Amino acid sequence: MKLDSFKPLLIGLCMFAAAGAALALKPTTKVAENGPKVNLEELIPEKFGDWTIDSTVAPLVANPQQTALIEKIYSDTLSRTYVNRDGDRIMLAVAYGGDQTDTMAVHKPEVCYPAQGFEILKNTSDTFSIGKARIPVKRLVATQGPRIEPITYWTTVGDAVTVSGVTRKLNQLKYGLTGKIPDGLLFRVSSIQADDAKAYQAQDAFARDLLRAMSPAGRKRIVGTSNPTS
Repeated sequence: MKLDSFKPLLIGLCMFAAAGAALALKPTTKVAENGPKVNLEELIPEKFGDWTIDSTVAPLVANPQQTALIEKIYSDTLSRTYVNRDGDRIMLAVAYGGDQTDTMAVHKPEVCYPAQGFEILKNTSDTFSIGKARIPVKRLVATQGPRIEPITYWTTVGDAVTVSGVTRKLNQLKYGLTGKIPDGLLFRVSSIQADDAKAYQAQDAFARDLLRAMSPAGRKRIVGTSNPTS
């Protein structure tokens, strides 16, 4: 039999082997199912440092499409506005999801804000520091009419903060190779202010106060234990 006659069979065998390998490597165990259930209301303190919840501010209501997507992706969400003695207000949003595969990954502000009618005027990478930790973050400025909203956020996949697509994929792969599906969350702070540099300073100070007021286990949930630089 000529070599050419074996080509279709060889190709078929390779495709079968590749499919089998992909199935074998497909993660099936959710990390979230092997640990304590995440309850953001209990995890995030209502009062810390100079900050208390401002109950006079009503959170923005997402449109029905956004609400449906949020409920699909996240298993728990929290939205609060805090105020300090000087009258500074910081809006906090935290969303946790037990499945950080590609189809269920966290919904980033670059996507959800425009879906609510905002325009993103600024989108840069930066670093948030707390103690010796250097946490990669994204800084945005979203506008809607006269409303100017500087935003700082980061996301986690498993035990690491990830803001770049490459880092996210590498962390997904790390878990996938062990048969695990990582959990993750979105941590976002924002404020209504035209001076974005001043807003980011206030947001960082707020985040530091919050993290320092949390238990070690709580901080680990928010910023993980592995902090890459990108």
